[in-house]
Amino acid sequence: MKLNIALLAGDGIGPEVIDQAVKVSNAVAAKFNHEINWTPALTGAAAIDSVGEPYPDETHAICEAADAVLFGAIGHPRFDNDPSAKVRPEQGLLKMRKKLGLFANVRPTFTFPSLIDKSPLKRERIEGTDLIILRELTGGVYFGERGRKDNGNTAFDTMTYTRAEIQRLAKKGFEMAMTRSKRLCCVDKANVLESSRLWRETVQAMEKDYPEVEVSYEFVDAVAMRLVQWPSDYDVIITENLFGDILTDEASVISGSMGLMPSASVGEKARLYEPIHGSYPQAAGKDIANPLATVLSAAMLFEDFDLKNEAEAIRTVVNKSLAEGVVTEDLSEGGTAYKTSEVGDWLAKNL
Repeated sequence: MKLNIALLAGDGIGPEVIDQAVKVSNAVAAKFNHEINWTPALTGAAAIDSVGEPYPDETHAICEAADAVLFGAIGHPRFDNDPSAKVRPEQGLLKMRKKLGLFANVRPTFTFPSLIDKSPLKRERIEGTDLIILRELTGGVYFGERGRKDNGNTAFDTMTYTRAEIQRLAKKGFEMAMTRSKRLCCVDKANVLESSRLWRETVQAMEKDYPEVEVSYEFVDAVAMRLVQWPSDYDVIITENLFGDILTDEASVISGSMGLMPSASVGEKARLYEPIHGSYPQAAGKDIANPLATVLSAAMLFEDFDLKNEAEAIRTVVNKSLAEGVVTEDLSEGGTAYKTSEVGDWLAKNL
């Protein structure tokens, strides 16, 4: 197979971890006789510095023409610490999601056998955890009307959803549940929010189309508690943008490190794959960042093109690296800490 992949390294540690995912992907392509054409493009603070825009039209054109996008991370402290900044790296991420129609963020959470005791949660709490959070990406409070009034002393952000937006996300959730253990949990705040009541009634109306799926409805605050008590109780979770943003970061630490969890953002046509962590600017250029989440995101990419053996080969070699202690400093616990580039080289070689 020939794949054309847009490569958006972004900011901070993004270029370093992306480099390792490219090494591993190229090794898999060589092993299974595929061809990958990589097309780099600017986004985030790097794009602002270069052209003054966090998601330039040229980058969008490259992403649209590609079969998929492999994305690193965006963000820089100089924007975080300047509330008056008119242009921000994160605006590029929101613009990219909207323009590419990436309405569903797929966030798996699972444990690694060799790391199960490194989790902040007890072994008996997390054994058997294998869940997916499906987060709506292009609606809700992040895209609603916002502003200031009363001479800037009052601020507002509006959470708005249409039934159609909820239906397309829920449809993916039901379909995903059908390929797993046929359990779906809709997370909302329907006791308070009108938008959540629309979520709940929309999903309830869709239940008849998927009679084999067992559907539950839970409030977001309860799920935030239950995720760290009984994460294995969940299979597929669907939720809106803000709730999903918070819950996916909470779930990510179950495995023992945010540097381990991959994700995908998908639409009707476009597909983007990225680690769930941020740009970690404090580590940028030090060759210490954990690249495994980005490497596993590449595995998700292969699997979505029905290259299941290729994806499994990546996951197998990642588990081997963890079992043998070929890890970066966040997982080394006083043992040998490998550099980011050394982990990538080891993975590629051991494929």
